Amino acid sequence: MAEQDWNRRAVLAAVAGAASTVGATAQAQVSVPWSAGTELPTTKAPPNAADCHHHIYSSRFKVDPNSTLRPGDASVGDYHLLQKRIGTSRNVVVQPSTYGIFNDGLVEALGEFGPSARGVAVVNASVTDAELKRLDGARVRGIRFNLGNAGGATTMDMLEPLAKRIAPMGWHVQFNMSADMTLAAKDVLNRLPCQVVFDHLAHMPEPIGIGHPAFAVVVDLLQKGKAWVKLSGAYADTKIGPPTYADSTAVAKAYVQAAPERLVWGSDWPHPSEKDNAKPDDAILFDLLAQWAPVEAVRNRILVDNPATLYGFS
Repeated sequence: MAEQDWNRRAVLAAVAGAASTVGATAQAQVSVPWSAGTELPTTKAPPNAADCHHHIYSSRFKVDPNSTLRPGDASVGDYHLLQKRIGTSRNVVVQPSTYGIFNDGLVEALGEFGPSARGVAVVNASVTDAELKRLDGARVRGIRFNLGNAGGATTMDMLEPLAKRIAPMGWHVQFNMSADMTLAAKDVLNRLPCQVVFDHLAHMPEPIGIGHPAFAVVVDLLQKGKAWVKLSGAYADTKIGPPTYADSTAVAKAYVQAAPERLVWGSDWPHPSEKDNAKPDDAILFDLLAQWAPVEAVRNRILVDNPATLYGFS
């Protein structure tokens, strides 16, 4: 406990000069399932701030038998507690690998959340036009290729045919894949007829970080207006770890410097890649954004304006 307290104080001190504060309410405590700590962030979320990457899990949802990641239940109600803690009010529910192409749980969750939510589904080449229309009506705005986990429901050979089908709907293609995969897919990514979104800082491997050649590929796509990066998953590729995640922070700062107008932020709650007894502190993760984008106007763009453009929030 003492080490956790020290870690929390270290982060608060690091961001004190850059972040606006919640004031007296910062002493409040909010306990959130699948999240360490209970304190509120020091960084104040602006109105209509969006968490652009999280998941919902339920034992009632149909499981893809080939999936390997099987977290415990993480409900809409649980997620509302996270929103209360960090101050976001809009959200993007991302279909996890656990359920493959079975998107009924995603649609159910979007219905519970209402108009403040958008979704990212998983479909394969057999998806019908009727199903795409149903998902669009449920406020799904993209499809995900989760190529970083074993047992994924989609493959790269499905990419271009599906991209051509979703482009007229204004949807995007989201990738969870390694930097090496991104580098290998450079040509196809550049010719896709729709927007591209990279999960979790586009998984630049540490300690090489932005020295990996895929970083230049991603930045080129950002600056050409063809792609977006999610400032999320600071723990995904870090070698340094909490509370500073200094290596991931260097990558995030480089994206902010290169193309702040093409970035969105995400919590990745309930942090399915992390062990149940080692979940990150979501207040620390939100406060990292004040280091990554210390100028409030830029930070607000990442939290409000960019998500409105990408996901169609009104």
